[in-house]
Amino acid sequence: MKRLPSVSILTALILFAAHSVWATGPSKLDLNAVYGASSFHTQGASDFAKRVEGYSRGTVLITVHPGGSLGFKGPELLKVVKDGQVAMSDILMGVVAGSSHVFGISSLPRLVKSYDEAHALYLDAKPLYEKAAQKWNQKLLYAAPWPPSGLVTKKMINSSADIQGSKTRTYDKNGAEFLKAMGGMPLSMPWGEVYASLRTGMIDSVLTSTESAKNGKFWEVLNNFKPINYAYPLNMVCINLDYWHALSPEQQEAMLKAAADTEAAQWANSQTRSEEAQKIIEQNGIKVSQEDAAFAAELDAAARKIQLKFLKKAKKAEAALLNRYLN
Repeated sequence: MKRLPSVSILTALILFAAHSVWATGPSKLDLNAVYGASSFHTQGASDFAKRVEGYSRGTVLITVHPGGSLGFKGPELLKVVKDGQVAMSDILMGVVAGSSHVFGISSLPRLVKSYDEAHALYLDAKPLYEKAAQKWNQKLLYAAPWPPSGLVTKKMINSSADIQGSKTRTYDKNGAEFLKAMGGMPLSMPWGEVYASLRTGMIDSVLTSTESAKNGKFWEVLNNFKPINYAYPLNMVCINLDYWHALSPEQQEAMLKAAADTEAAQWANSQTRSEEAQKIIEQNGIKVSQEDAAFAAELDAAARKIQLKFLKKAKKAEAALLNRYLN
């Protein structure tokens, strides 16, 4: 009987493991990112990918595709991830509220008016978000807010009368209904078309954050910003559950650790970016003015109508949560 070459058991195991890794390679996942590479949330997704690679010791590699380059964006994103057309995506919650009502909570107008309140609402609502994502065959990995939305306009806005007839681009149904309640004419369009539409006069204002106003160089086409604390809308990153279950427990643990770190960093970065962006748009000529008590009352009255309408369609657990913030 021939004897095997003199190789220790440990060495044999190492060689076998190395061969297995070489044969199968790392798990590779595509992450669809709706916004451009310089966007706050796309940068967050890229940071997440780097963390995952580090924590998984290179066994999970995520490729971020910015600017909707994979062709996926908008209300269909939950279905796109559910069907496995892409393993992962960032998703603006409010945009997919038509698919799952609970995802409209973070973009309800003036429900919360500070980062602390927004974070408390997120923690309270997170179990509901996770349950909704699971029904769409996916796992919510992390979520973080856009800086608070305000009105970027050509003319100064000091009351609801100034909003009458304004053609404002908004990002979801809640925003559209809010602007209608204020007498405006909301329009929905892809972000990539907003600047050109402002140039041509198709729209004359945008409901968005200072961060987006900065990225869009809105000082070239608009003159004013009113920080009305409309909402702190959440962007979430989800993974298809079939892809998730194909990962080893160690890889899943690495991804969850990366997600927790990214979420904490993105919440902090959101506030910093909001403050920095406001300074930049002011330096470039946009005048920032605060709401007075009378205008605040008008905004709150319009917001209340949207909040109560949303509440009527809420399921039991969702309604219980909302009532804690509405009362």
